[in-house]
Amino acid sequence: MGHRRVVITGIGGICALGSNADTIWSSMKEGRDGCRPLSIITRDLKIGVGCGIVDYPEDDGIDKRQGLTMSGISRISVIAARQAMQQAGLEKGSFDPKRSGAVVGVGIFGTDAVDQSYVDVFVEHKKRTHIFTVPRVMPSGPSGHVSIAMGLEGPVFGVTSACASGNHAFISAVDQIRLGRADVMLAGGAELALVYGPLKAWESLRVLARSVCRPFSADRDGLVLGDGAAIAVLESYDHARARGANILAEIIGVGLSADASDIVNPTVEGPSAAMRNCLEDAGISAVQVDYINAHGTATQANDQTETRAIRQVFGSAADTVSVSSTKSMHGHCLGASSAIELIACVNAIREGVIPPTINYTTPDPLCDLDVTPNVAREKSVSIAISNAFAFGGTNAVIALGKV
Repeated sequence: MGHRRVVITGIGGICALGSNADTIWSSMKEGRDGCRPLSIITRDLKIGVGCGIVDYPEDDGIDKRQGLTMSGISRISVIAARQAMQQAGLEKGSFDPKRSGAVVGVGIFGTDAVDQSYVDVFVEHKKRTHIFTVPRVMPSGPSGHVSIAMGLEGPVFGVTSACASGNHAFISAVDQIRLGRADVMLAGGAELALVYGPLKAWESLRVLARSVCRPFSADRDGLVLGDGAAIAVLESYDHARARGANILAEIIGVGLSADASDIVNPTVEGPSAAMRNCLEDAGISAVQVDYINAHGTATQANDQTETRAIRQVFGSAADTVSVSSTKSMHGHCLGASSAIELIACVNAIREGVIPPTINYTTPDPLCDLDVTPNVAREKSVSIAISNAFAFGGTNAVIALGKV
């Protein structure tokens, strides 16, 4: 007996490319670069660029009392969730709250709240931090606040798996629906990486680009960090059809794996296994996939490893499948990256457009895929997959199909 079908009926987002999913998608199609000089300037910070959010909504609709307990990642999660619910046509009273939940992935935690507590104690010499520092910092804060703001009383929890957190959140939400625990799940990811503490930590890893993000290009020199959030409304197919919802796409398969090798250096075998597991779960072959939204961080090791993994799984089909890394535009938003990339996959299916990998200048013989360099391309897309491969060796892949 097959599992319950899971569909997407709404999606919201905010990042360097825009303050809603439609604007983000338009920016992706245009090949807009969200990388700009950082607003954080200190003498000891060598990083000069990032993909920060510049267009916050004037009215985020968040209750002032609830806002006092929020970090930035919770705030942008609620902003994205509200957009997704509006597109899905779900309002309080129009769905069963006890059959509805939320799972939001974050790569770190409430970074802005942690940094502010250090300023309070060590710079301003205050006797105590803000009274709500603990709930602001906790990684499960975004899921809890989405639940509170949207009135969701079913399965609600957070997940964290570094750069795969968004896809792990989607897969966890799919599981809740497939297992019959929920009919509606809000899922996605959120991150504020452009905060002094995380920036100093990433600086020490020596994997950050000097100017722009160039995935798969031979002259790439590292990733560009970004801030953002994206949340999607997932429903069982039957629930969506019964209420006459506009279905955007279907999550037809999911795949998980672990490298079990190194905390930061990726393997080929782990990502390959996640992609294979995803294709098997979807009941499709590699040749049926039209588009891969690559993890594509623009580090030398990641892009070469991902290319090898795709070739290992796709065989000769790797020569014809369209690939791109939208991180070239919105940056690496860590736990939010794969959630933002869902916007690309859903709309590639709906509009028949492959978003580009911008800033591409020089072919790398070790990254010999069709990476859609610099300019979007029209192509009929029936099936797309989204890759997320994280520190810790955790891999999560989802496949989406046209309904």
